[in-house]
Amino acid sequence: MTPETEDALAQMVVAATGPLRIVGGGTRPVGRSTGAALSLAGMTGITLYEPGALTLVARAGTPLAEIEAALAAENQRLAFEPMDHRVLLGTTGAPTIGGMVAANVSGPRRIAVGACRDFMLGVRFVDGAGQIIKNGGRVMKNVTGYDLVKLMTGSYGTLGVLTEVSLKVMPNVETQVTLVLQGLDDARAVAAMAAAMSSPFEVTGAAHDPAAGRTMLRLEGFAASVDYRAKALAGVLAPFGAVAIEDDATIWAAIRDVAAFADKPGDVWRLSVKPSDAPALVAKAGARGVIYDWAGGLVWLLCDGDLRARLGDFAGHATLVRGTADVPVFQPEPAPIAALAAGLRAKFDPRGIFNPGMMG
Repeated sequence: MTPETEDALAQMVVAATGPLRIVGGGTRPVGRSTGAALSLAGMTGITLYEPGALTLVARAGTPLAEIEAALAAENQRLAFEPMDHRVLLGTTGAPTIGGMVAANVSGPRRIAVGACRDFMLGVRFVDGAGQIIKNGGRVMKNVTGYDLVKLMTGSYGTLGVLTEVSLKVMPNVETQVTLVLQGLDDARAVAAMAAAMSSPFEVTGAAHDPAAGRTMLRLEGFAASVDYRAKALAGVLAPFGAVAIEDDATIWAAIRDVAAFADKPGDVWRLSVKPSDAPALVAKAGARGVIYDWAGGLVWLLCDGDLRARLGDFAGHATLVRGTADVPVFQPEPAPIAALAAGLRAKFDPRGIFNPGMMG
């Protein structure tokens, strides 16, 4: 099923007699959804772009590359730096803006500017009863009542089928540099990243690659400002060792897309934790590969089997992004949160037809 209009989509939902598996570009098959494929590939196009107002509206099936090209032509960008899952998962196709929103896909810059969810202005979607619902608008702070914009962002298509999204975009930057420390162990690297993040120098990326022995801090902005802040931040980092300065932007694309694990066999887990907890958890994980992002708040692990069983109880979430381990893909929810989530799904999708099994 590939509807080309919102009304056609609503009619298909009403007529559905079984589960529906919602598909955007098919590039990030995370989760275990079942059902007949319902593709948004026919619902494409930028419907509004106002560079002066930093606002863009697009249909859910619009390829992300089309969005980024339109923004680049106006020297603008998606500030939250969405990951391209094709690198890690070996998938083909084209990521879509609807899929990005449904999964709340965000990259290294999240620590500085926020996630995809924080840039959302409005959504249109079809719920499980076939109703077309609009929430939000085209400016920030335009939501009254329930904030369905935030609710739909990151819901993985379990509450409704997104048809159109509106979001805030940001100006591009003049230049960027990366400060690099060599040879730190994980605990020292996390401490160095914490020192950088608590400085006033506006770090927009903080990552650590133990295999390469590199701890990386990114600065962006006007050239004169970046030059000044780089020198000042190097002083902050001096207790952790000598600081090199590099201007290769591909460093952050590789961190964003977890390129280091792309051609390596095994399960890939995404661990979201308090940065100071990360090194001890990594030590328990027995991983063959580790990448720290978000100053240690996000850890990518290459390891097989049940990671959660090895870690035991911990404050955070472990998601199986790639692999075949016989465990729930998403972190099991505590009973009160699970009850709230079930209540929301019952309200928005009373027949339980949208992406069943996705969050299990």
